[in-house]
Amino acid sequence: MGVFAIGDLHGCPDELEVLLERIGAGAGDTLVFLGDYVDRGPRVRALVERLLRLRAEKAVTVFLRGNHEDMLLAYLGFPGRHGEVYVANGGGATLASYGVPRGTRGAEAAASFPADHLEFLRGLALTHRHDRFLFVHAGIRPGVALEQQAEEDLLWIREEFFAARHDLPWTVVFGHTPQREARVALPFHLGLDTGLVYGNKLSCLDVGARRLLQVSRGTRRVVERNLDAEFTAANL
Repeated sequence: MGVFAIGDLHGCPDELEVLLERIGAGAGDTLVFLGDYVDRGPRVRALVERLLRLRAEKAVTVFLRGNHEDMLLAYLGFPGRHGEVYVANGGGATLASYGVPRGTRGAEAAASFPADHLEFLRGLALTHRHDRFLFVHAGIRPGVALEQQAEEDLLWIREEFFAARHDLPWTVVFGHTPQREARVALPFHLGLDTGLVYGNKLSCLDVGARRLLQVSRGTRRVVERNLDAEFTAANL
């Protein structure tokens, strides 16, 4: 049984397909997606459709909410945050993908989304735990118990999370903050947003095998990086 955590996709389904072919997940495996499926990328609707189909396949799937899904939901009139800045944060690509007329928002914009897509977006989880790992979109606020974490922090936090070691009993696996390479700071955190939509690559953590699987934008090659030394040093 394997657990695979997959970083931010932002409307880029092709590299995800390459990764999924390599993983070959079956019954008993779990795929954990760290959020930010929408915005900025060219094929948001196609990506969401692929994720919906993936739910019907053999592996268990866990889909977390990213700050971009949260903004989109607010823009469409559902519970969420910061809908007023949604378009300025790359939302135009999503609206165009769904054929939403320019300037339309709220229930009128939501009418352009298939019902199962809206159900998917509204049903995204905030956290997922497995063994000694906590999966979340952005990170956690150090010094705060998990059950007391603010949703705003789980979806948006950056510098405060990186600046201090936390005392939660899990390694936090997160996306949200794009960087050229995976951010490995074991046993505290491991960041998997490696800027796929900006032309860099998609990153996936194979938890059990202690390795990264990465697909560069526009390619069909999966590159592996062994993290065993880092995990061993962190006693994970």
